[in-house]
Amino acid sequence: VGKHASGVRGWPLAALAVVAGAGVALAYARFALPGQLLRLAAVGPLAFALLFVFASPTSGVLLAGGGRAAPVAPARPHPPVVVVVLDEFPLVSLLDGQGRVDAGRLPNFARLARGSTWYRNATAVSGHTTYAVPALLSGRYATKVRAPHYSAYPDNLFTLLGGAYDIEAWENITRLCPPEHCPPRSGQGRGGLPAVLRESAALYGDIVSTRDSVEDPTASYSEPTVADRAAGAGAAGPPAPTGVAGNEPAALHDMLASIGPTDPPTLRFLHLLVPHSPWVYLPSGMRYDGPGGLPFDGDWWARLAHQRHLAQVAYADRLLGQLLDRLAATGQYDDSLIVVTSDHGDSFSQGVSGRDLDDAQRAAAELAWVPLFIKEPGQTAGRVDDRNWEHVDLLPTVADYAGVPVPWHTDGVSARGPARTATGKRFDVAPGRPVTLDGPRHFPAIRAGSAARPALPEMPALRLVGRPTSAFPVADGGPPATVAKLREYADVRPVTGKLPALVDAELPAAVPAGTPIAVAVNGRIGAVALAARDGRGVLRAVALVGDEALFVPGRNRLELFEVTGGGSGLRRLALDG
Repeated sequence: VGKHASGVRGWPLAALAVVAGAGVALAYARFALPGQLLRLAAVGPLAFALLFVFASPTSGVLLAGGGRAAPVAPARPHPPVVVVVLDEFPLVSLLDGQGRVDAGRLPNFARLARGSTWYRNATAVSGHTTYAVPALLSGRYATKVRAPHYSAYPDNLFTLLGGAYDIEAWENITRLCPPEHCPPRSGQGRGGLPAVLRESAALYGDIVSTRDSVEDPTASYSEPTVADRAAGAGAAGPPAPTGVAGNEPAALHDMLASIGPTDPPTLRFLHLLVPHSPWVYLPSGMRYDGPGGLPFDGDWWARLAHQRHLAQVAYADRLLGQLLDRLAATGQYDDSLIVVTSDHGDSFSQGVSGRDLDDAQRAAAELAWVPLFIKEPGQTAGRVDDRNWEHVDLLPTVADYAGVPVPWHTDGVSARGPARTATGKRFDVAPGRPVTLDGPRHFPAIRAGSAARPALPEMPALRLVGRPTSAFPVADGGPPATVAKLREYADVRPVTGKLPALVDAELPAAVPAGTPIAVAVNGRIGAVALAARDGRGVLRAVALVGDEALFVPGRNRLELFEVTGGGSGLRRLALDG
């Protein structure tokens, strides 16, 4: 209560809490009414716990039974099925300025497009994973709040194909594959009540702490890596891989290892939290540390978020290439049905960052339109299909190719049948609260590609990036800037798989807000940021140095400059750690 009602923190807040607690205890001892109120209130925790376990959407997770398997058609040859669902990936992030897949920046997506069908007019049906993924795996819109669990969605792709296919599934956020088809893997938590108690205890610790939580709220969406798993196994497990190999998602690593040349009919499903924030990857797979809680809106913050997102999109392309290479190397590629899509998009346009109701209407091209590529078994030539696809169409389409009839009603239609005649698109901002997006009005922004979205303000002085500082007149005597983790630049170790690529500097009041700040590494300008105030009102220059070649092993020289004369000169800032 004290944290919400005041700005006091630390020991003063603890002392205030002791005084307030003593006052309440005194009132309880001296007066009848506080005692009566507290005795009535004592029923609350038990009642709330019972409601949570037995009457909330979470009850299905805590008291889960098995999912029911759907009947399948008589045995016949079934193609291998590979479904990859990426996360928070707007289609426009895949495109160049002419609305094509950007082959120069994303060669593996372009490679997939050359041999598959690109459903360019495909849209997600929700901006939230907990509803979007169940919709695409069940073929039904989200009509009410339910846990993304097989007990709440017993009719889904896994229970449908479970009678005809072996299933290998790596899910994030959801748990739609029931244990009879997807037994828990070694080292995988079973969830349920122990997990609820563990998470509740951690949350309670944050609530009663006398200090604000410093945890990045997006950290829970970090994809566990091979190195994370090795660290968790400790001395009993294999040694942690080094470099970018250790940064590889553990789920992808396991999926690639599971693909063999003589598999029985198998459905492989992978949901990767990439390129979802937190954005910590460079295109090569090298990681960097980023401060949490940065704003999204503002001339600079929107641009920085988009730049970091695009770097992680390029990393997603690298991971896709590993999957395509593995399928080709094992002889599985030609015969497989391969689906690559995303659960939903995200908006980076100035003033509409996020996934709320207003964003769905004002930035629909970023929020609803997502990548969708389907390579049919035996398909070798790419084509573009602009039919009105919605993600509830995925299950009936996969079932159609797999030769398994769907025994329940679906809201979606198979792409192997006639296209929808309606042009409106359903987008559920919350279960049971759909809005209709005008497909023909928003689709031109998709065809225009990156030239139309996201809508970001012009950035000054970007022409400086890549040029040596020696090419400009440099004046000394600038005010001091405080750089977070400045000492990391004195001992850079790429072999660890990490680089200090995100420069975070707090600027003095002598630097006007909006001033371009050039960031140089070893004498070459790697980024230009704008001095901007964060959510706490602190003036900062935060920039991503995307060119890894600027860093060298060992000591690196970091410099910050005010850009003067419209980009013709530099004034060096003094750096404090």
